[in-house]
Amino acid sequence: MLETRIAKELAYISQAGLARRITELYFVNPAQAQDRTGKTYLVLASNNYLGFTHAPEVIEAASRAALKFGTGSSGSRLTTGGTFIASELEKRLADFKHSESALVFNTGYMTNLGILYGLLQTGDVVFSDELNHASIIDGCRISRCKVVVYKHNDMADLQRLLETEIVTGQRFIVTDGVFSMDGDIADLPSLAVLKKQFNACLIVDDAHGVGVIGNDGSGTASHYGLTDVIDLQVGTLSKALAAEGGYVAGKKILIDYLINRSRPFIFSTALAPATLAAANAALLLLQTQASKYIDSLRANSRLMRRLLLEGGLNVVEGITPIIPVVIGEAGLTMQFADRLKSKGILVSGIRPPTVPRGESRLRITVTAAHCEEQLRQAAQIITALWQELKHGEKKEG
Repeated sequence: MLETRIAKELAYISQAGLARRITELYFVNPAQAQDRTGKTYLVLASNNYLGFTHAPEVIEAASRAALKFGTGSSGSRLTTGGTFIASELEKRLADFKHSESALVFNTGYMTNLGILYGLLQTGDVVFSDELNHASIIDGCRISRCKVVVYKHNDMADLQRLLETEIVTGQRFIVTDGVFSMDGDIADLPSLAVLKKQFNACLIVDDAHGVGVIGNDGSGTASHYGLTDVIDLQVGTLSKALAAEGGYVAGKKILIDYLINRSRPFIFSTALAPATLAAANAALLLLQTQASKYIDSLRANSRLMRRLLLEGGLNVVEGITPIIPVVIGEAGLTMQFADRLKSKGILVSGIRPPTVPRGESRLRITVTAAHCEEQLRQAAQIITALWQELKHGEKKEG
């Protein structure tokens, strides 16, 4: 009975062009990867924004930790898994995010679930941007409070909802800092005003902001010069910081509360020492050489956007290394991504339910590790293939 139902659902997913499959690759360097056949691809789909996964300092730190402390943590942070490497990383993260304290989780996804489920209570209302990451959406769903969704980055709509919604508990505003599918940035100055006006708790997920925006690469707050308006800053260790895991930074009282009330933190085995050491080394590298890497990332982002726009593609405006190229129809989008893969370029084809119907896109990301020649060659191939696919679609129509 169950298998019959699942088979029907899988058939529908496949016919709708929405089937997902696991990709098997290994990176030979931050910009290139190989598959099992040995074919090499230029990767324009990675969140390894600064290329730190292959930085000698990061690899050496992870190797030393594995040799000294072993491969696993052996338990949760509250039993036997509380290595001092985790505490050192949390202190560095708190300083980096201009906060009193920080707490590391196993993934960015679990961080948002752990915060929202741990903090929100009956009577509270959370106001969530409609384009927030799935982890925020799911965290809101499992919380015990009412969820109100406001139009994307629309501060007038948010204010209207804050004014009209009856709240018996605490108001929470939660938003991505840099939005993962569009690459645009939350309007933090306006959010700060509304937070103060309505006495709300402001939570910002800076997963795609760290290492990308702000003079020091610390994210959205630094980008706007507003380092004291966010109550909880969420982030990941798996993007610019070249490891795995997530974290939250904020006032010590909030972090202490999460240690005692966040089930994903309490009941998860702690991250391995090598992972924590890698993240710590990557963060140190960012803190000490921010301009070197961030300047390269921003130059590459500007170049790729310009080349794609000149090629006639529908590029969403922005300044981050997340470059959405809107195609529209899901099947054509995935065909585009598959054809690019056959030509040695890996990009992400994004379709529903990740984005709304009719807004399927290629999500192109560049890193500080790409060279100008790689980006120019890739843009030329992408542009030429788009013209070919577009003309083919017109003929069929």
